[in-house]
Amino acid sequence: MKRREFVTLLGGAAVWPLAARAQQPVMPVIGFLHPGSAEPNSFILAAFRRGLSETGYVEGRNVAIEYRWAQDNNDRLPALAADLVRYGVNVIATSSSTAAALAAKAATTTVPIVFGIGIDPVGVGLVSTFNRPGGNATGVVSMNAQFGQKRLGLMRELLPQATRFGLLVNPANPTNADILVRDLQAVAIDKHIEVVRATTVREIDAAFASLSQQRIDALLVTPDALFSTRRVQLATLATRHAIPVIYSERIFTEAGGLMSYGSNVVDRERQVGIYTGRILKGEKPADLPIQRASKFEFTVNLTTARALGLDFPPTLLALADEVIE
Repeated sequence: MKRREFVTLLGGAAVWPLAARAQQPVMPVIGFLHPGSAEPNSFILAAFRRGLSETGYVEGRNVAIEYRWAQDNNDRLPALAADLVRYGVNVIATSSSTAAALAAKAATTTVPIVFGIGIDPVGVGLVSTFNRPGGNATGVVSMNAQFGQKRLGLMRELLPQATRFGLLVNPANPTNADILVRDLQAVAIDKHIEVVRATTVREIDAAFASLSQQRIDALLVTPDALFSTRRVQLATLATRHAIPVIYSERIFTEAGGLMSYGSNVVDRERQVGIYTGRILKGEKPADLPIQRASKFEFTVNLTTARALGLDFPPTLLALADEVIE
């Protein structure tokens, strides 16, 4: 072989791997936006990744995920959403937060958004209709914020003599708070509802101290990512101040809370992962109907009940999907 032919062949062999790599498809990127922090929300991530895997996507293998955590500060969400848009993600998934979904919606009209929230997405302007969302957003709705009346009823069955109830809300998430306050005040005509607000760890401590001083009979905690993140703190304070509390998610009773009623949040986040994967495969959010949570659960923690000196009526225990001993 002549020297010129050999050099040409050698040069072609060196270039070919580069060309082959250039032709490989670019890995899609998901932007994951959450108002809390990573560690206490690991169960949310696990459910989201499980849903993704059901559509064939596995993080690090054929999809990348850019995480943005607001560290319990909703004021950071708009900047974090805008940062994901600048990064060039293919889709934004927002978890367990109306505020995060609204921040993503305000940041882009073109990047697809998949949300998992607890209230009516039409009412807050995220989508046009449930069946045909339109625009660039779709998602899964648990309607947890709509069950305040149900939780009040369960607490009244446990404490039939109770007349003074507290309602813990996060004013940094005004949409959820306003709905729950309005709904409870509409049905609790003969009861006193004391609304207490908390946006930080210290304010949660202060809220329980205030409720204890006011001799509140029981407390309802509104669905909120901050409270989910601080579930151990809430359960500890409730026991310390001897306040019976009902929550919106099972994770609270697992952390030592008295009882909870609401949709299965883990299943909701799995469905968010499924929708995210379907969009990566080419489906449009405008054509994907809003999914409604179909799994609801009432859980009771008898260990906490004993610590508070409470006896659950057999009729109430019979309604429980799970009793934690």
